[in-house]
Amino acid sequence: MTANSTASKAMAQHTSPERLAELGIVGAGGGGFPAAVKFRTKVSLVSANAAECEPLLHKDKELLHHIAEPFLRGMALAMEMVGAREGVVGIKEKYQDIIAALEAVAPPGVRVQALPDCYPAGDEFILVHMVTDRVIPPGGLPKDVDCVVANVETLINMALDRPVTHKYLTVAGAVATPVTLRCPVGITIGEAIEAAGGPTVDDFGVLLGGVMMARPAATLDVPVTKTTGGIIVLPATHSLILRHNAPVQQIRRIGRSACDQCRFCTEFCPRYLLGHPIQPHRAMQSLGFETGADAMVATLYCCECNLCTMFACPEDLDPKSVCVQAKPLARERGLTFKGSPESITPHPMAEYRRVPMRRLIAKLGLGEFNNVGPLVDYPFTPRSVRVLLKQHAGVPSIAVVKSGDRVRVGDLLASPPEGKLGARIHASIDGVCKLEDDAVVIEA
Repeated sequence: MTANSTASKAMAQHTSPERLAELGIVGAGGGGFPAAVKFRTKVSLVSANAAECEPLLHKDKELLHHIAEPFLRGMALAMEMVGAREGVVGIKEKYQDIIAALEAVAPPGVRVQALPDCYPAGDEFILVHMVTDRVIPPGGLPKDVDCVVANVETLINMALDRPVTHKYLTVAGAVATPVTLRCPVGITIGEAIEAAGGPTVDDFGVLLGGVMMARPAATLDVPVTKTTGGIIVLPATHSLILRHNAPVQQIRRIGRSACDQCRFCTEFCPRYLLGHPIQPHRAMQSLGFETGADAMVATLYCCECNLCTMFACPEDLDPKSVCVQAKPLARERGLTFKGSPESITPHPMAEYRRVPMRRLIAKLGLGEFNNVGPLVDYPFTPRSVRVLLKQHAGVPSIAVVKSGDRVRVGDLLASPPEGKLGARIHASIDGVCKLEDDAVVIEA
């Protein structure tokens, strides 16, 4: 496909924030922010986040390899919606084949930015700084520096112009065949794991998302949502499973007694290196001492990338969890950054403290697992799906169907309350509805 044909297709297809809301499109990278709200702004640059820096995940790379045309069309549509003159695709420099392929067909105004293979390159604050040299202010958004950031899959969904009923995700770790799959929203994570050949160990745990910012899965019946980007299976005794399931009381007790204020957590913190007022070592200090408002503000701007806990701390403590626990109190007290955006200056050593993925994978004990995830066309035929009413930022949607109603793929199941932040939810299989408090179950 030529650059001109990609651009002309994008210009022929018109969309709007209202259409994005109608289709239920949200940020597919994990946050689930409604795209309709994000693309109502006017900025000069759209950045596609293809960094995908969580270990073992390959979803975005696979999408760019196999279905780049709708991605580029979505990029052009996004630029048209916000009035942007420039589009940037941020992708790891190690994917030279994909970079070359994208550059060959990119529409006018879109360029590819090669990123270092480090963590957390996919954090939008870090990404924006890498591609524009601008620093989003503490508590701010990309639009504050004249930019909008969108995930690869989000842009593809915009171009396809149909309700979001399926989700791409990588299943990796202790499974027979690590793969990237297109799953109906609402199937269980257990079904997705079986599509990867099943676990290779008898006793295992599951992390949802990526291993760094994961949410432990309580059971294999947890449903896939619009924001599920990864399912990582690990032996139950693996340090990552144990760490993500550690009780809060244990984290605080050990942190209070063992932290020697070495500052490694702060010195490796990506947001601190951007110049933000975040200092995880101050949060750890607050476990044993009353350190005042400054320490509370220092926790508020934690991006929860978990680098301080998983990589930096030499004593295996958990500064990230301490920061997260302190955030609500900081907000309750109205503690915010009082400086001007112009006062934010990146640390002079920021470029030299990036954590390479190979070192992170080794530190996390993931080297034994096959770090691949090819996209495969798996024929899912679920007998039922459980479609959650909240799988996005904002408030839960309200069902517009009743128990006993018959629906087809793409039919509307739920809408957000009038005037509230939320997203529409659609049927992912044909079948009969059964309403639950927090979900619509569809039985085929």
